[in-house]
Amino acid sequence: MEQTVKFSHFLKSSGTEILTPEQMGLADRLTIEGGISGIRLMENAGQAIKDVVLKFYPETQRAVVLCGPGNNGGDGYVVARLLFELGIETAIFCNENPRVSTDAAPAAERWRGPVDLLENLKIRQGDVIIDAMFGAGFRGKLEGGYATCAEKVNKSGAPVIAVDLPSGLNGLTGSADGASIIADHTVTFFRKKPCHLLYPGRQLCGRVHVADIGVSPRIIDEFFINLFENNELMFSAELPKAITDTHKYQRGAVGVFSGEGNATGAARLAARAAARAGAGAVTLLGPQNALATIANHVTSAMVREVETMSALHEVLEDTKFSAFVIGPAFGRLALLRAFVLAILAGRQPPEHGSETIRRAHRVDAGTAQRPLGLVLDADVFSAFAETPEILFEHLKSTTIRAVLTPHEGEFKRLFDKYIDANLAKHEQARLAAKLTGAVIVFKGADTVIAAPDGRAAINANGGPELATAGSGDVLAGIIGGLLAQGMPAFEAAAAGVWHHGDAGAKLGPRLIAEDLADAITIIAPNKQEK
Repeated sequence: MEQTVKFSHFLKSSGTEILTPEQMGLADRLTIEGGISGIRLMENAGQAIKDVVLKFYPETQRAVVLCGPGNNGGDGYVVARLLFELGIETAIFCNENPRVSTDAAPAAERWRGPVDLLENLKIRQGDVIIDAMFGAGFRGKLEGGYATCAEKVNKSGAPVIAVDLPSGLNGLTGSADGASIIADHTVTFFRKKPCHLLYPGRQLCGRVHVADIGVSPRIIDEFFINLFENNELMFSAELPKAITDTHKYQRGAVGVFSGEGNATGAARLAARAAARAGAGAVTLLGPQNALATIANHVTSAMVREVETMSALHEVLEDTKFSAFVIGPAFGRLALLRAFVLAILAGRQPPEHGSETIRRAHRVDAGTAQRPLGLVLDADVFSAFAETPEILFEHLKSTTIRAVLTPHEGEFKRLFDKYIDANLAKHEQARLAAKLTGAVIVFKGADTVIAAPDGRAAINANGGPELATAGSGDVLAGIIGGLLAQGMPAFEAAAAGVWHHGDAGAKLGPRLIAEDLADAITIIAPNKQEK
């Protein structure tokens, strides 16, 4: 069961935090209460948008600004005025006047040019469109003239800069219930919102620019932030330290369970990735009919026959193993279910926070045992599809550091009866983590890592090159290798996902999973403990 961890203040002041639309609204209010007026924030936002226009489209012949009735529209009125003052032809189109109670009203009063209806919009060659119709607080879907306008803009091929987010997009979920503007650039303020990282929002936003408009980073201290963008800041402090006087078992030993003779490839990929992630010893555990195939394809990994419960219990009694990976191409679902439950009910390690564990890298593996790590992947989700509650109960009753790595279909297989699929992806992952007591890696182009204590991170460096057979097996192996070296489950998962994406980006298109496993380079801090 994952231990509760205090959130790092460093993360809360580093720009990695992601704010919900509601939190961003609160940040604005607190800033205004602190003495910076709403119209000042709006002027600063307009300046930031203007800078993006001039940087990326210096040859703009006409700026077409689409304004809504709220403060997002107010930002549009400001940037229209600023561009017009620079001598750029500027036109505003809107269907509703700014609401009197908003800062958009005085911003609109300062605009002295013409305002036309959205239905009269005609897009010309050389136009740059600034979408300021609706912002992060938008819910529902674009209708009437707004929907028609969005379709017209998307068909025009003209470059689009969205203010805060493309109109029609849900700021919390990243989904669009109907038409949405498709932007080339999005200028958001203070911090990213979930929609900038979750699909399809991430694709609709184009390149995202985070602008400083005067909101103090100290405002973050007023919030309970538990959503971050995954990057090295999330896990670097927990990466295994390089110790001079060590041996292979102190570096962590991983057992990877294999499928039968005709299905050993997934396990071999996971085993190779675990070794590349730094594990000192890797053993492939499989049925007798798989051993010859495995032995013919691997050199650095060991091989051990495990196809009965008695053989499994012998492995669990072997304290050299500090992590297991089970599920990739395992097949034999009844046996898989029995194996998983036996592992969860078996050897129980000391608490992760103990002094013994903190010193585990410096003592003999037979003297101090790391808390066992476990990665559940692939076929595990089919094995428990009919009785997921049994898996949940066993996960919540163990101190094993467990990480589940489902893709969308596998997630539904396990959690469909318990979690609303209409929730934002990070909210679904959080609920799954709470339900299981395990860390969840909800895979996809926008992979989310969530812990039972409420922490969640959205990964943004995974590209289309990772959509290849065996890629998920490599990820499971990386995480298993990091767990074996003593990393906490959440940080191991975050590190595994990030380095998986980083390796894919370095290799580029046409990679295969074998390339991906060999490209894993996790550099731990080179500091010896004293």
